[in-house]
Amino acid sequence: MTAQALELPIGRFRRFGAVGPAYQITEVIGERPDGDLLLRIRVLESGEEAEYRLSQAKDDPEAD
Repeated sequence: MTAQALELPIGRFRRFGAVGPAYQITEVIGERPDGDLLLRIRVLESGEEAEYRLSQAKDDPEAD
């Protein structure tokens, strides 16, 4: 399974909601039992890395 094949926004920047901090999607790290993919993200303000669901990332707006 490649990010390109799934049309994932790897390397793209998104924002948590309309006014939340921006984050970068860095990689796919796994698949949940419900079929949703887990992504590794990096929050730009803090440098923190976290797991985030693809379904949530798709709902977040792109960051400027």
